Amino acid sequence: MKPSAPQNIFDDPVFFENYRRLREEDSGLNGLLEIPELYSLLPELPGLKILDLGCGFGDFARFARAHGAASVTGFDISEKMLTQARAATQDEKISYHNLPLEQFTPEGETWDLAISSLALHYIEDFARLSNTLFAALNPGGQFIFSVEHPMCTAFPVGWQPYKEEVIWPVNHYHQQGLRHTSWFVEDVQKYHRTTENYVNTLLDSGFALTRMLETKPTEETLAQHPRLAKEMRRPAFLILRATKPR
Repeated sequence: MKPSAPQNIFDDPVFFENYRRLREEDSGLNGLLEIPELYSLLPELPGLKILDLGCGFGDFARFARAHGAASVTGFDISEKMLTQARAATQDEKISYHNLPLEQFTPEGETWDLAISSLALHYIEDFARLSNTLFAALNPGGQFIFSVEHPMCTAFPVGWQPYKEEVIWPVNHYHQQGLRHTSWFVEDVQKYHRTTENYVNTLLDSGFALTRMLETKPTEETLAQHPRLAKEMRRPAFLILRATKPR
């Protein structure tokens, strides 16, 4: 079956403005839960040649260069986000490219680290990307990425009242594929995969899995943001680190 055309929801004006505000205020789960844990898995960055898939506003690219990375090459489907990324970046060692990740096909170029923050649940064919990245990484290179946790993408109806609390129901977990959700706008398209699928796809590509995280707020974060207490009831994000054997 031919893959469907990727949705570029981030260039929808309403979605983009709401998402931009959320990231600038750093008030969402990205900044409070996902980014700290994703960054905790990073290797030492000095001298690394890095690939950033779904680079968005370029925050990681600038972070990596500030911490000694040799270069960062970013790809994203959203021209609106890349416009802001370019405006905020004055560094010839950072390059941004407007391209759906489904079409990412490097031609002989290799990297030491590939990273992706909350982008891969928007693509249909994860296996193709995993195989492509395995070929594109140098021996010993790492692939580190975060996605919405499969417990959340399986049945994305959000928090629901249950007796005296709220819960996030899980249903149709093993029915993998396209999900239609509402976030800022209607019909945001994401792809549900099981944790088993993510892990086994990496292994089938040849990677060695070296770390898996299911995000939760720290005691310090909970003290500063009590509203995150419900995030202890289920993990919001899945973060995986895989290594290409030497």
